[in-house]
Amino acid sequence: MLGGLFLTNALVAEFIGIKIFSLESVFGKDSMDWTILGVQGLGFDLTAGVLLWPVVFVMTDIINEYYGKRGVKFLSYGAVLLILFSFLMLYLAIQLPPNTWWQNESGMLSAIAGGEVPDMQLAFAKVMGQGGWIIIGSLIAFLVGQFLDVLVFQKIKKATGDSKVWLRATGSTLVSQFVDSFVVLIVAFYIGADWDLTRVLAIGLVNYIFKFFVAIGLTPIIYLAHYMIDAYLGNDAQRMKRDALLS
Repeated sequence: MLGGLFLTNALVAEFIGIKIFSLESVFGKDSMDWTILGVQGLGFDLTAGVLLWPVVFVMTDIINEYYGKRGVKFLSYGAVLLILFSFLMLYLAIQLPPNTWWQNESGMLSAIAGGEVPDMQLAFAKVMGQGGWIIIGSLIAFLVGQFLDVLVFQKIKKATGDSKVWLRATGSTLVSQFVDSFVVLIVAFYIGADWDLTRVLAIGLVNYIFKFFVAIGLTPIIYLAHYMIDAYLGNDAQRMKRDALLS
């Protein structure tokens, strides 16, 4: 179940990441209009994927606790393969010649779209097709973040033992999310789209501020998950935790 939740969140985060939303607008507020590193007009304009990536890293910590770094690596590599396969299938689906009725008429009848869509094929390609550099950047950031999360988590746990769950779980997430926030933007937009590095770093800082508070807010969920898993596993829980440190 933990593996299923991990993979599902990673896949969905990739697919919905194409949408940019304004966090301030969600709460009926104006943009923060910050100036960071000399870049003006910044606010919490985030990809929808940030709603799920903190959950992925929390799931990483829970899996790490009971199955060790081998379990995390297995699921991380599996997630990357599934994401690549999914994007390949999406690319092939986009290339398929559209049915005339679906392309030109079905969009006119769709209530979900909230209005007429004169060219469904174009809309499908724009929404489902992500740029190659964005895909590469997100996958590199995901793997780097995962392995850094595992490393920090294991070091803290070896130093503190079974106590201070919040420190190893939240601490490792904060470190890995910091790196993840910048790697994906640097690869996708600085290297892939020739954006100014200062703008990329400024946007990365805004993204990390959001992830920072979300990671802290999810800390009680980690304790709840530990309680439920320990109750389900019974006497095996402590043995699995000890074995996880050796994996």
